[in-house]
Amino acid sequence: MSTKTPLLIGWSEVSMTPEKKIRLKGQFYERISQYVETPITVTAMAVESSGDQMIICSVDIESIDICVIEAVRKRLSENNKDIDPNKVIMAATHSHNSFDYEGTDPGLNALAKLLGDEEKKEEHDDEADRAAGIMTPKESTQYIIDKIYDAVCESWANRKEAIFAHEFGRAAVGMCRRVCYSDGTAKMWGEATTPDFTTLEGGNDNGIELIYVYDTNKKLTGIVANIACPSQVLEQRYFISSDYWGKVKILLRREFGEDLKVLGLCSPAGDQCPRDLVRWVEPETPVEDPNLERVNLRPRKADPSMYDIKGSWTIGRRIATEIKAIYDDITDYYDEAELEHRVIEMQLPLRRVSEEDNRIAREAIEEFKELRAKNPAALTFKDNARMHVHAGTAIRYDRQQKESIVPTEVHIAKFGDVAFATSPFELFLDFANEIRARSYAEQTFLVQLACGTLGYVPTAKAEKGGHYSAYVSSGNVGHEGGKMLVEDTLSVIEEMFKK
Repeated sequence: MSTKTPLLIGWSEVSMTPEKKIRLKGQFYERISQYVETPITVTAMAVESSGDQMIICSVDIESIDICVIEAVRKRLSENNKDIDPNKVIMAATHSHNSFDYEGTDPGLNALAKLLGDEEKKEEHDDEADRAAGIMTPKESTQYIIDKIYDAVCESWANRKEAIFAHEFGRAAVGMCRRVCYSDGTAKMWGEATTPDFTTLEGGNDNGIELIYVYDTNKKLTGIVANIACPSQVLEQRYFISSDYWGKVKILLRREFGEDLKVLGLCSPAGDQCPRDLVRWVEPETPVEDPNLERVNLRPRKADPSMYDIKGSWTIGRRIATEIKAIYDDITDYYDEAELEHRVIEMQLPLRRVSEEDNRIAREAIEEFKELRAKNPAALTFKDNARMHVHAGTAIRYDRQQKESIVPTEVHIAKFGDVAFATSPFELFLDFANEIRARSYAEQTFLVQLACGTLGYVPTAKAEKGGHYSAYVSSGNVGHEGGKMLVEDTLSVIEEMFKK
């Protein structure tokens, strides 16, 4: 009599494309969507085996606030007793062409206080939004919660016996987005044509961790692809888009049918982007980024601009072509896999602000307030961006008087010979390389911006270089916390795989 435990896998893809206009998240100025370039979705894969479960959701959104996570889990606990809500992983693809919604960021109220805006702060004008055909922040939040909840429940209901293969491919997608200079400084989106350019701060990872899922008749039902690059080619544009992942889906469905599901997962890529800063190609139309200033523009024979739609199709084609090529050579299939899924709350140290940095930040805030009072029309998005950095520093200083620990939800799972490990950060690539190189698993899938959004975790080198993504205000945890995350994750993976 067979004692094999059946492997059950279910899929769901739920449209998250709104019928109204929405505010788009991810820049230092307001963007209202003008049209839909490619649909945005929630894709979910539910796995049940050996008495445990794991549901992974890939959400075409910039980040997933804790208020969304808690609301989804609360509804699951009330309405679906078969699903363990704590075993649901919700991860953002980091599209900057998706919802800006009402979150619970405590820094927003603190920012208003620092700028002296508490008395002037008004409730959001929902009626004005409705009159303009724009989803209000509250409507957007509830819409996102509903769509994720639906995808989770559908994927669980669709569980069937399955076969899978785990494979590995390569495609040029992510590249380091921090440029280093001879004076020891670094800059995100820095210009590399100047004589003081020395190197890109970090490397890149063009690997693709892959899982192909089939039904019992060997029909392909879904693909999991884990890539070290956020989906933000189109981050400055005024339309709704799933960026390069949308193109991957379109191209793969031409090969495998419209029912194919694609679970796109972003591996740690806090210092990565889809752009080659050495072979810089200017955007087809201007972009508004305070960190993106080019003086020495030169024509290049290279990739199309990775700020434009053509660039997102180029990346989509690279990924889809590699996934198809690997599929054609698969020989090893599995119809069972031990699943062990642990949910861990790590206690990581809060990155601290020095007395000097706090003084500089507060002086800059006062200068900003004076300028705003005299000539508000003179302020631009660049001033707003600088003020967010200084305000974040001051807010952190106040916070560290009361707190020293950042509670961090991490999921680590053993799935046959494969490990999954998540974090809620934009974790720099070096930390991911440490985990993968030392992991006891045959293959390690790492997922960032999962189950929360706690900002960047830079390396020690990046902290010394400074600038956006390495500022104290860019995240909650510094390189010491990043190292703790690495070691604690590896410790759990070793315990799981050395049994």
